[in-house]
Parts: sequence; C-alpha cells; structure tokens
Amino acid sequence: MKYNPLGRTGISVSEICLGTMTWGSQNSEQDAGDQLDYALSQGVNFIDTAELYPTTPLSPETYGDTERFIGNWMKARGNRDRIVLASKVAGPGRPYIRGGAPMSRAGILEAIDNSLSRLKTDYLDLYQLHWPNRGHYHFRNAWSYEPSKQDRAGVAAELVEILETVGELVKAGKVRALGLSNDTAWGTMQLLKLAEERGLPRVASIQNEYNLLYRTYDLDLAEVSHHEEIGLLAYSPLAAGLLTGKYLDGARPEGSRLTKNGDLGGRYQPLQEPAVRAYVELAREHGLDPAQMALAFCLTRPFMASVIIGATTMEQLKTDIAAKDVTLSAEVMGGIRRIHRLYPAPM
Repeated sequence: MKYNPLGRTGISVSEICLGTMTWGSQNSEQDAGDQLDYALSQGVNFIDTAELYPTTPLSPETYGDTERFIGNWMKARGNRDRIVLASKVAGPGRPYIRGGAPMSRAGILEAIDNSLSRLKTDYLDLYQLHWPNRGHYHFRNAWSYEPSKQDRAGVAAELVEILETVGELVKAGKVRALGLSNDTAWGTMQLLKLAEERGLPRVASIQNEYNLLYRTYDLDLAEVSHHEEIGLLAYSPLAAGLLTGKYLDGARPEGSRLTKNGDLGGRYQPLQEPAVRAYVELAREHGLDPAQMALAFCLTRPFMASVIIGATTMEQLKTDIAAKDVTLSAEVMGGIRRIHRLYPAPM
C-alpha cells in the first residue's frame, strides 16, 4: 500500500480509502467489522463516513447508523490511533437532518458532537462539508445548476461563518483538518483565500466524484489541486458499479445497488452503456478485471490523494483493494484515452 499526503496537514493516508455508505442498509454491523478488519490487514489506514450514512436507500430510520458501526468497532478493537478517520456534516435539503437547514455555526456544532458520540472518539482527522449551501453541479445537477442566481453577499457571509466554526473545532481539538465535498474550483479558492486572510483552517482535500465516465475534475479542479496542494478523494470510482460491467445488457444482479436505487443516482441511462462496454472490453482484451482497471486508472492521476472504494461483499472488497497492485500498460492507457475521446461525458 502506498501512502499520500493529505494536503499540507502532515497526515498520510493510504491511496485506497474504505468507504462505508452501505453499512446499515446493504451491509450489517458484522459485515462492516469484517470489512474493516480486512482493509486494515491490507494497509488501509483511511476510513471515510458521514453523518448522512447509510445510503442505498437513505432513510431517517437508519441515519447515523454507519458512524455507530464504526464507533463500536474501534471501541472493541482499541485501535483509534491506527485510523485516519473522516466524516462529513450534511448540507441543506434533508428534512430529518436539522430540519433540512443550510449549514450554519449552530448546525455544525451540533453535528460534530453527534458524530463524535456515535463514533466513540474525541476527534476527527478530517471533517468535510458534504455539499455546499449555495448549490453545486454534482449528483447529476449540471442541468439545473445556475450560479448566477446565488446571493453574493449571502454566500460570502456563509463561507466566513462556516470556516470560523471549523476553526473553533480545530482549536477545541475536535477536528484536525478541513475537507470539502461536491464543491467547485471557485468555492475551494474562496475558502483558501479566507483561510489565508483570517488565519483559519486551510482546505486539505476535496471529495468529488471521479471515474472513467465522469472526469470533470481533470479540468479546473486539477489545476487547483496542483497549485494549492489539495488532494482529491475520489468517490464512486466504479460509477456505482457500472464500470464492473455487471449491469450491461439490462442485467440487474440480485442484491446489487441497482435493485435498490433505480437509476444509480442518475448514472444508469442509455448513454453510459456504449462507454462502459468499451472499457470492459478493453480490460478483458488485456487480461484485466474491469473493476481493477478502473480503480488502477484513478490511482495514476497526479491529483489523487486517495480512492474511496465501497463493497457489499468481501469478494468485491478484496478485488478492489488488490487494484493497488495493478500497473496499467502504455497500451491500456492509450486505449483509455481513445475511449474517453469517443465518449467524453456519458453521464
């Protein structure tokens, strides 16, 4: 396992991060513990969760269960000091999470204490803003994204309040570093500017979607990553399972996410099928597992701090973690470039 710096924090994270969003819906607490044990045995030191989890499906009845599972596991193992633990505070829009209100000082202070209680720890290594109050183009929101309607003064005030609140958490020892999620180049640069001007916590990472089918990060945010030393934590590196090929030709394997989430968060639509087929065929032509090829590609990106994997079975988990040992040949990388030019934005 390789380890990468988490921004300028001095924290090192494994290049593969264990994602947890199915724990409590598709996976039991026993499953979660088994996955955690195996991941640590393979050198994974980075665990990502969120107060929102589990998903698939989201539910007010299961809200917070994933953090509880992780907290119980860490307490039973007594291994908090071996873990780089990341969680997230939810943005606006979920009625059962603080009434669906936008992120605010009061909301963040409430959220962090609840997360720490569920996780049975005194601190988080990384605390991430799950999605911004002002809106964003992620989660297939590009068609309705309209930044020109944002209230400039209101957004500016919110960013200051949020960053100052995170500063309070850092001073109190509850948080070591700040991360963003589902954010933009402008949002990242504004927070960096505020941090420098006001002596507040500097953004260390951005957790955005990145995979062979969705590569918006290659553009402006890649430039931000390079110049500002902010790493990407890539979620959905298999495009919710599409890049394994298991959903080709209308297949719906029993127990898969597609049977619980009808369109895989907007990813499952006709335009993705030719691109997925091309990537799967490329992998098989070169004797590669399609999932491992997709993950290994993500690991080659110069802006990548860690690739977040998620699995519902131990077999999937072992396959995904083993991608760290896969080296893609020049021929495979050339094939990926060719396919990307043919299908630059299939989802």
